[in-house]
Amino acid sequence: MEWVLNTLPRYDVFLSFNNEDTRYSFGGYLYNALDQKGFKILMKDNGYEEDGDQQISSQSLVTAIEKSRLSIIILSENYANSSLSLDELVTILDFMKTRNQLVWPIFYKVEPTDIRHQKNSYEKAMNEHENKYGKDSEKVKAWRSALFEVANLKGWHLKYGYTQAFFFLKLCI
Repeated sequence: MEWVLNTLPRYDVFLSFNNEDTRYSFGGYLYNALDQKGFKILMKDNGYEEDGDQQISSQSLVTAIEKSRLSIIILSENYANSSLSLDELVTILDFMKTRNQLVWPIFYKVEPTDIRHQKNSYEKAMNEHENKYGKDSEKVKAWRSALFEVANLKGWHLKYGYTQAFFFLKLCI
């Protein structure tokens, strides 16, 4: 289903995370906390979605991010498994550079160095993308570059999960 995002109001926050490991934990809690404070939030479940092999158009993705003032990226163990999450990341970083949009990375139970150098789960995910799209694929190169770049941004490092995330939410919202 294609959403016509041009008719939607401007959003305060575009929330990027992998549904696989944060939708029903930290990502969901962050969404609810922001929503309760009156922020307009756009994420996969409330503005557009990825449904198996049927992915949203790249223009819808760009428009969704463009209509947001801030992008929060929750980088978790399985974030790089999703090609849609990686496409979001590339677009977010492009708007950060070209339109000075705010970007806040949250390193949730992952080390920024694992993302920067694509080690552990990030290495495995990127190798799988290379197998699917080709080692010299421009898409995979862009994803690798974006992961390196986002890992070098200042953000929050939540190593311990729920307890630390709870305090983070209380302090920030």
